[in-house]
Amino acid sequence: MKRNSFVGVLLSLAVLCSLASLAAAPSARAQDKGAPAPDRARLIAAAREIMQAQTYCGLVTLDKTGRPQVRTMNPFPPEEDMTVWFATNTRSRKAEEIKNDSRVVLYYADHSKATGYVALTGKAVLIEDMAEILKRKRAYWDTAFPGLKNLVLIKVVPERLDVLNYKAGTAVDTVTWRTPSIEMGSAPPKN
Repeated sequence: MKRNSFVGVLLSLAVLCSLASLAAAPSARAQDKGAPAPDRARLIAAAREIMQAQTYCGLVTLDKTGRPQVRTMNPFPPEEDMTVWFATNTRSRKAEEIKNDSRVVLYYADHSKATGYVALTGKAVLIEDMAEILKRKRAYWDTAFPGLKNLVLIKVVPERLDVLNYKAGTAVDTVTWRTPSIEMGSAPPKN
């Protein structure tokens, strides 16, 4: 099997596993019994490390039939609350899919270095506000979107974060192989 095909298969498997969490019942998404609850701050830092090291990530949307669609995106670095932004064409399939179903998954990984991966499940919002677009403007947009026409921002508000970061010591559950994860909408536990 060619290396690119192998990487594609790995990406597809990770994306499909992440999509399964979109439809999972809340009890199925709970931390595995017997596995210690992950340290929220440590897990977010481990996710941020992987996300910031990548130029591109996969954006998974759902089409009208519920079939997953994946494409490569050039994200902005995650914000403090792990919100992620992109730009796309207003006429793109992904924009239409987000209008129909805002559930998305972002997938970050560098399989060539085997550092781990991050799957961020959340809700996507299309933002057409010109002030926000100008605030985030990238140089290549002048070529890709002449006059900034047909440009829309995608804001992904995180709901769940799954993180495998070997360097940071986040490891899968030895029984279920489930990666450490946290619900992002919930407040950190009080001490």
